[in-house]
Amino acid sequence: MSGPQDFSEINGRIAAIREEIRIVTEQAAAETGGAVEERLSDRIAELEAELAELLKRRGGAT
Repeated sequence: MSGPQDFSEINGRIAAIREEIRIVTEQAAAETGGAVEERLSDRIAELEAELAELLKRRGGAT
């Protein structure tokens, strides 16, 4: 089981990833062009996968 420090670190990383997803989503909404949109979409997918893994490690609570 994770200790309080691990839990805090996971929560901090979750918050950072959620913020990065927000920023990249805003960039994607503002950008045009297939290559840019694809790159931003791929980055969002990577961040969402990392977020899902961290939520799983934390116990699934949001």
